[in-house]
Parts: sequence; C-alpha cells; structure tokens
Amino acid sequence: MNILLVCPHPPTVPCFFEKYATPPLGLQQLAAVTPKKHTVKIIDERFEGINYNKKYDLVGITTITASAIHAYEIADKFRKRGMPVILGGYHASVLPDEAKQHADSVVIGEADLIWPNLLQDLEKGKLRPFYKDEIPVDPTLITPPDRNASKNRYILAAVQATRGCPIGCEFCTISNLPGGKVFRKRPVENVINEIKSIKHRALVFYDASLTIDPSYAKDLFKEMKGLKKKFSAYGNINSLGKDDELLELSKEAGCTAWFIGFESINQNTINSVGKSTNIVEEYGKAIKKIKSHGISVIGSFMFGLDTDTPDVFDATLEAIEIWEIDSAEFSPLTPYPGTSIFRRFEDEGRILTKDWSLYTCSGNVLFQPKNMTIQEFLDGIDKLEDFYSMSRFLRRVVRTIKLGFSPFLGIATWSFFTKAPYVVLQTFGKRL
Repeated sequence: MNILLVCPHPPTVPCFFEKYATPPLGLQQLAAVTPKKHTVKIIDERFEGINYNKKYDLVGITTITASAIHAYEIADKFRKRGMPVILGGYHASVLPDEAKQHADSVVIGEADLIWPNLLQDLEKGKLRPFYKDEIPVDPTLITPPDRNASKNRYILAAVQATRGCPIGCEFCTISNLPGGKVFRKRPVENVINEIKSIKHRALVFYDASLTIDPSYAKDLFKEMKGLKKKFSAYGNINSLGKDDELLELSKEAGCTAWFIGFESINQNTINSVGKSTNIVEEYGKAIKKIKSHGISVIGSFMFGLDTDTPDVFDATLEAIEIWEIDSAEFSPLTPYPGTSIFRRFEDEGRILTKDWSLYTCSGNVLFQPKNMTIQEFLDGIDKLEDFYSMSRFLRRVVRTIKLGFSPFLGIATWSFFTKAPYVVLQTFGKRL
C-alpha cells in the first residue's frame, strides 16, 4: 500500500524553533513499524502542503487538541475522494467518538503494536472502527523511528528513552492517555544504539522527565559519554537540585539545558494540582546548583490556577529574576479535554469554549478563573512580556557565557528564534 502520514499545521504560525526543532517523532515511529512491503511518506504541514488529488491507499493523521479541527478538515477532504483515513494522537485518543465522525478508524493511545495489525485488517477489508491496546507497550519492543520517512529539515533529532509519568498532575495530558501513568524504561543499550545511528549532533529528549528514575538516567548518561552529542531534556527541579552526580553525568554526556516545569512560585498552587515533586522554597538553590555544573535552565510557568490572584504575575517575574533563570515560557492554563482539570471545570460550568483551535497555550482565556476576572487574567499575561524586554533579554543571554559555549549558543538561539518578536515589541513599545 501507498501510505501517507500527516502532521497537521498548528493554528498559529510556528516560530523558527517550533518549526525546525520539533520533529514528528510519533509519525516517524509509525513509519518504522510499517511492514517494508508498504511505502510511507510523512508530510509535516509546517513545511509542505498536501496534494489531495494524489492517490493513497491509507491516510493516517495525528492530532493534538489545537490542530484537531484542521485535522478533521484534512480527513474529510481525503474521505470525500474515497481514501480511508485513520485518526490518532492525543486528541483523538481522549475524544475518540468525536474523531470517528471524520475517520474510518481511530487509534486510541500508543500505536506501536496496533498499527501493523490495523494495516492487515485494512488489506482484508475488515477495518475496525476503534483500535486500543489495553496493555502499555513493553519498552523493549519500542522501535527506533524511521527518520528517513520525513524529509530532513530539522535541526535536532528527537529521542525518547522512557514513556509515561506516574505523578498524575491535574493538568497533565500524558497521565490521561491509556498507559500514560505507567512509567516504562527502554533498555539503555537500545537507546544508545539508536543515538549512535543519528546523524544529527544535537538531540532533544521527548521524555516527560528524564529524572523520574535517576538511576536509569545515570546509566544512560554514562553510556552517552563520548558520543559527541549535545542535548536538552525535561527534568524535575528538585530531583536535579539534590543530585550532583546526575548533573555531572548529564553534563559529561552532552547536556546543555534542562527544561523544567516550575509551574508556579506558590506552593499552595503546586499542591492543588498534585505536582508533589516540586518544593518551591528549594527552587533558587536548585537552579544555582544546576548552573554551577555549566548547564542552563529553561523554565515553564502556567497561570490561572485556582489559587492564583492578580499579583501572581509580578511576583513571578520578580522571583525568576532573583533566581537568574536563563529563559522561560509563560502560558495561561490550558485545560485540555481528557484531563482532570477539564472535567472539574466542566462540572463547575467554567469552560468558556470548546473551539479546539484556541487551545494553543497562548493568550486565549478558555475558562473562568476563580480568583481574578478575565480582564485581570489577560492584563497579567500581558505583563509577562516584560520578561522579553531588550535589556533583560541581553542580560540573560550574556549571563550564560560563563556556563560555556554550548549552553550560551543554545540559550541565545532558543531565546532569539522563539522570543525575538516579543523583544522587538517590548523594545519599541508596540503591540501586534
């Protein structure tokens, strides 16, 4: 069969970093488990359009919530031309009945073992409406992705050493997928062999967190030493802050930056969403320790949780300046469908829209905040742009020089290509 796999374009125009540094790993893994008798092409809409007049025996589309409406449009166009369509990915997994209205079949959850069976069913004319693997995929069976199935436009290669996260934060999408709370570790040898096969020198780990099992991470980093790769990864602030050995081994393996979900500077807020791994009073000390090993810190913060009040925005800016975080991302809380927080807000009548194209983690207010008005929420989000003023921007970038060339280059590149529009706007006092 001639198979097309599609990564729909997000509703907003992606910045350079989002476009060139986020390969569609899931689709590459589907290509890898597709029997070799079939041909597979991956189209990433961030780079190329879709020719709907070309004939395919099967079209597979993955979708997150923000791109769901557009994914349905793509699916409908192919189905009108008589081509079978499979929908999968996060959004289709949590709202399969919705997705099924636009597809011949829906894959719920992980597709590693499902996909070959689905293809066999299609060839026999016995395609089922839904496919779901009730047992989480054995990590020893996870196949390295076929990176050749998508054109090599990406400046980074994506790797996944582990799957799942047992913490279960109220806002988390991972823990709401089938098997999402089951933490699984691929054999270190398998991960190392995959990394050795990658031509890119720069990698990004797509794991929910590489610090869930520090012993595993240490074993992985020991084997990565000498491979001459540079990488960034997601990790927990307090796990990193109390483990010098883990930090040193990650540095020796080529780590230039840890992406960290701080979420909030308020411990009550952290506790309210079930992120038991974060201790706010230890943030500053932990950040200092990570940077002492020559590794930069990129933090993410969300706003609008039920304990947040209008003063949280200024307080957060003040705190991260004191902590000297190298760069940061801010987003209004996005209550994705399928998450515990979405269900709670829906029960309370606080969800304002189900226009999935607005679920972008950007400046859209999707729910009624508890302790501030919608206007106070929007004004607070606007305040956060002060973080990207030219003076602060330059001060942070210059500060990373002492961390070494690779962290400096990484932060300078990441900051410029993801945040340059904000820097320009703040510098010249203009707004889009």
